[in-house]
Order: sequence, then C-alpha cells, then structure tokens
Amino acid sequence: MTRRLMLLDTASLYFRAYFGVPDSVRAPDGTPVNAVRGLLDFIARLVQDHRPDDLVACMDADWRPQWRVDLIPTYKAHRVATETAEGVPDEEEVPDTLSPQVPVIEAVLDALGIARVGVAPYEADDVIGTLAGRATGPVDIVTGDRDLYQLVDDARGVRVLYPLKGVGTLQVTDEAWLREKYGVDGGGYVDLALLRGDPSDGLPGVPGIGEKTAAKLLDAFGDLAGIMAAVDDPAARLTPSQRKRLDEARDYVAVAPKVVRVADDVPLPDFTPTLPREPRDPAALEALAARWGLGNALQRLLVTLQA
Repeated sequence: MTRRLMLLDTASLYFRAYFGVPDSVRAPDGTPVNAVRGLLDFIARLVQDHRPDDLVACMDADWRPQWRVDLIPTYKAHRVATETAEGVPDEEEVPDTLSPQVPVIEAVLDALGIARVGVAPYEADDVIGTLAGRATGPVDIVTGDRDLYQLVDDARGVRVLYPLKGVGTLQVTDEAWLREKYGVDGGGYVDLALLRGDPSDGLPGVPGIGEKTAAKLLDAFGDLAGIMAAVDDPAARLTPSQRKRLDEARDYVAVAPKVVRVADDVPLPDFTPTLPREPRDPAALEALAARWGLGNALQRLLVTLQA
C-alpha cells in the first residue's frame, strides 16, 4: 500500500504562526504561546485537508552550517546578531517571545508522538531533502521557503505546499507551476536560484543576472554547466556583458551549487514517521496543556488525528 508522507519545515511554520497569531494568546502565567498554538492549528488543518499516513516535523539542528559558511561567508550572515560586549556567541535574530516557545513546541510534538527530526550540522531543508529522496510514495513538503522548490518531482509525486494565508490556502507547487512561473522544473531551480541570488539567504548571485535572464540562459544552454561552457565558447550566443559577468563570477559559481542544493545524504536517526492516532505520552501532554494553556488547540489536533 502506498503511503503519503508529509514533511514539515517546522521553523518556517512556527515563524508564520508567531506572526499570524496575536501575542495576546498566552499561557495562564502570561507567557506568549501564540507560536505553539498556531503551529498546532496548522498541523490539525494540514492533517485534516491532506490526510498523510506519515508526518515528520523537520528541525534546524544547525540553521547556519559552518560547511556552507566556509563556501560562501555571506550565507545567512545578515540574520546573525552582533556579538555582545560580554562575548556571547552570535545567534540568529528571533523575536524575544518566540525563542522560549520552541522548547514547548518540541515537548508537545514529542508527547503527541509526532516524529521530530533534526541532525547537526544540517538544516531542516537537508533533512527534508534526504527524506523526500528516500520516499517510496507521494510526498507533500509544507514550507514557506522557495529553496525547497528544487525537490519538486512530478514523476515521484513530490510537491511543495506553500502557505499563502495560514495553511488553509496553499499554493500547490508542481513542475507545471514551476515552468509557468520560472521557466524551469524542480531540478533546474537550484541553477536559477544561485544565478539570481537570494538576499534573504545572503547569496549574492551573479551581478546583472536576474531571474528572467537566468531563466533565459537556462533555456538556451540547459543547465549551469552548459552556461559556463558557453562563456568559454566565442560562438555561443551570450551578450558581452553576460559573458563578462559570468566569467567574473566563476569562483562563486563553483561553490554555490553545494550551498544552494539541499543535502540528500543526512545520516538520519531511527524514528517512526507514522502519524499517531493517540498521544505517545498522555500524562506529559496533559501537563503541557495545563502549564501552557493549550487546551482548545491541542484538543482540535487530537480530534483530527483520531478521525
């Protein structure tokens, strides 16, 4: 029997929940729990609408892996807080009231029995890429990160569900949508993204090569290797400025694919991806619900899991 796998880019979703649910949603002691309750509602809606057999909450064990920074030092550099005078290590800038909610999210997922997987030194994207590559059935990747468009593969039933408004309105991203929007399929999205660059990830791209130009070059020369071969071919139909810019960007182009492409060989721990119908630890879940005031959101999710 073919099983449908749903992979959650968990941080992407709880960030959306945090900014989409008012911080007036609080625990009995006044601590904000908007990200926690919002994420539980997101999961309930996703399970209700898409009925996955297996579900994995993929985590950022390392949101800015050193091996990526070694290749492109600007990678996510703008997201790093300035080191304090006391010498506190740099860390990703997140809203002060969100950080304390992350351990609560992790504890609730564990008590529910929803698989939660993060592996250092990898990002959640890499866990998702590895799990999607190993899947034997259809895969729904839920993320607000366009980088994961590279995993879209109609032949294998891998698609991205991109939240437009909460998770009630999702953009279903398949190869037809990618070709219409970007002129590439899933496999070509990596080349498009690294040529275009992405300020949100600190990827400089090739100066002067925007999204439309990148798509035209890929259509003309097939892939990044074909484009760079054209730079060395005087007969290739490149404008002088394109040839000059690509030639000057050789060092960047040589390393960018490893940074932009999600890993597919993450050494995953043993875990059970089966979506639970009953909580793994009812007592712990009850204590968490009382401590953090999760009653209604948690109950909605439990009812959905049991349906």
